[in-house]
Amino acid sequence: MLPFDIIEYQNRISKTKQRMAESGIEVLLVTDPANMNYLSGYDAWSFYVHQMLIIVIDEPQPIWIGRYMDANGAKATTWIYDENIIPYPDYYVQSSVYHPMDFIAEILKQIGQGNRYIGVEMDNYYFSAKAYQRLTQNLPNATFKSADSLVNYVRLIKSDQEIEYMKRAAKIADQAMYKGIDTIRPGLRECDAAAQIYYQMISGTDEYGGDYPAIVPFLPSGENTGAPHLTWTERKFKQGESVIVELAGCYKRYHVPLARTVSIGKPAKELKKITPIVIDGLNELLDSIKPGMTCGDIEAIWRKNLKRYGIEKESRLGYSVGLNYPPDWGEHTASIRTGDPTVLQPNMTFHLIPALWFDDYGIEISESFRVTEKGCETFCEYPRELIIQDPIDVNHHGGIIS
Repeated sequence: MLPFDIIEYQNRISKTKQRMAESGIEVLLVTDPANMNYLSGYDAWSFYVHQMLIIVIDEPQPIWIGRYMDANGAKATTWIYDENIIPYPDYYVQSSVYHPMDFIAEILKQIGQGNRYIGVEMDNYYFSAKAYQRLTQNLPNATFKSADSLVNYVRLIKSDQEIEYMKRAAKIADQAMYKGIDTIRPGLRECDAAAQIYYQMISGTDEYGGDYPAIVPFLPSGENTGAPHLTWTERKFKQGESVIVELAGCYKRYHVPLARTVSIGKPAKELKKITPIVIDGLNELLDSIKPGMTCGDIEAIWRKNLKRYGIEKESRLGYSVGLNYPPDWGEHTASIRTGDPTVLQPNMTFHLIPALWFDDYGIEISESFRVTEKGCETFCEYPRELIIQDPIDVNHHGGIIS
């Protein structure tokens, strides 16, 4: 069931240990499920309970610790030896008395790691304040250090196999966007469009199936297009309004996000005015990106372009993207924003989203791209335009406006 060769996993472990050594960390406690997957292959919807991958700097094999009922899943999806898969009993789960970190601390002491420099992913959705408290209480002789984004930065440059998985995810994203937009018609419901998008994302293509994305489809419509992270309701689409669709194809947990804006019938004058600003700016950015630039350099080009129109964008312009689990498909490393010093290198991958949001309207037209040896290439092929949807003929796929 491994999606990568064992040698690739071992190379990832080696790079992680190098970063551990540079940070003075001897034992790394990995709780981010994306980082666990990246280093071990572990893939299950078990991250609602505490689980952990332990990397000991002078041991060749990681140790997986999780709930007893999930141990067989670890054996099925990882390259770890069975003896390094250690389950804790179910009475540790969501208990007011016991805590999985008590169990984990005891294991660390038993294997002689209780007095070392231990790195934890402090700013992580899956590592709670109570988890940290119980670890420090049970390991008084250890020295704890922050390991925020340590593994995430190892993930920043993708292998050729990872790029191939993202290309497959892109085809799924294209298909979901085509089929989803075709259900955006007057009288049809937002939830029906979301259902069609979900079906396409999971069904995938004839060659390969899709996976559940780390983020649900965003589908704000009408005045709500100024609020980018709204999902869907049961309300019906109306002629003359616009709809933003942001989704991602996902394959083997690798994501390629894509956003487009739809106008049902003739676009409003405000939307028509800002459309070329976004499209021309996006095209300029994609033509300019090349290795050696920083993420801040990319944002500066966009900011200069917006300044000509008297517009300022408060939010970042994009972020690194790839392997992940809910609630986010971003990698939490490089951001395309002012001052980010990350230097672009081949096979870095980003979601570039030069969207504009105002009080009661907005526009999103985004692309995910890979940095190449000389520039960049986008993953998806969906038209990079404002989509004009025929409000009457439900069998028509809509048109585009330049």
